Amino acid sequence: MTTNPRDGVPTTHYLSRAEGRIAYDVSGEGPLVVLVPGMGDLRSTYRFLAPGLRSAGYRVVATDLRGHGDSDTGFTAYGDAETAADVLALVEALGGPAVIIGNSMGAGAAAYAASERADLVSGLVLVGPFVRNTSGAVQTMLMRLAMLRPWAGLVWRTYLPKLYAGQQPPDQRTYLDAVAAAMSRTGHAKAFARLVAQLDHSVVEARLGEVQAKTLVVMGDLDPDFPDPRAEADWIAAHLDARVVMVPEAGHYPQSQRPDLVVPAILEFLAEVSHRA
Repeated sequence: MTTNPRDGVPTTHYLSRAEGRIAYDVSGEGPLVVLVPGMGDLRSTYRFLAPGLRSAGYRVVATDLRGHGDSDTGFTAYGDAETAADVLALVEALGGPAVIIGNSMGAGAAAYAASERADLVSGLVLVGPFVRNTSGAVQTMLMRLAMLRPWAGLVWRTYLPKLYAGQQPPDQRTYLDAVAAAMSRTGHAKAFARLVAQLDHSVVEARLGEVQAKTLVVMGDLDPDFPDPRAEADWIAAHLDARVVMVPEAGHYPQSQRPDLVVPAILEFLAEVSHRA
């Protein structure tokens, strides 16, 4: 069942791609903002950000990745470039350009999309962004997940709380249960394993010099995915001529851990993008 997006209630739709469908929600009216989650996550990771954007007068679209959430699992190729292609197809179908807000891997895909189609991307908000390969325990753990496909949901559910270093969302337990339930659905663990095996952020790093869109980098100061979150944020900002917002008491998901700080920062950025346009 769908509802009128003017009522402020997200409406679920599907974008047809060559190998399957990409699920997305749309609500509100105004300039287009597309929200892209990270690997192993759901579009509802933006459950605290989306209402603030919608109330400020934006048409807000939150999409699931290939093989995640309500999207189909029959895709053979996964990664930053593939996600970017899905996002660009969605923006084009909805009548862009759009500001793309991406978290984690979704941020890398957003940057890649901007390098591909500057005409469709008016701005970027990169939250806890992976735009290059980094070495460490996280990558080792994820590769092991690929070999533990039947147990991927359980392993990911166990590991995921570690990425929420700092302040916890008020609905943390319920949300983590939803992520685990989505991963346990038929075909989703297999799709997740394929993504882990194919993911290579070097394709994004190679294209950073081609990104023209105005960019904001949002990084949790406790993000465990990076040895030095501030240094990583500054490195990205230097390559994209971006501004950095460091979020205190937040890990890899500041959009749900500290919406009190993240929502105003993003709204300020969106106003700057609209003014420039």
